Amino acid sequence: MIQGSGRCHYHPERTGLGICVECRRVICRECTTQFEGINRCASCLGKRLQALEGPAERRDWSVGNVLLALLGVGVVYVGVWVLSTMASGF
Repeated sequence: MIQGSGRCHYHPERTGLGICVECRRVICRECTTQFEGINRCASCLGKRLQALEGPAERRDWSVGNVLLALLGVGVVYVGVWVLSTMASGF
């Protein structure tokens, strides 16, 4: 699709109505969505909405987190045991 041809980027058989402010592609009436008072195509609108939602929700305790916590407790336990053995040996 040649940009500036006046045909919709997504539907070449349709006449373009406007230009998406994000990607600067010509879009037809069906592809135009106004969000925050600005025309965007569906692809750019999806990216914009995803950015506004923020990062995905975290799970507090996954299996990896539990294993990492157990490993940390084990390292601390072994460290305390080594220090107590060294202290009693002197």
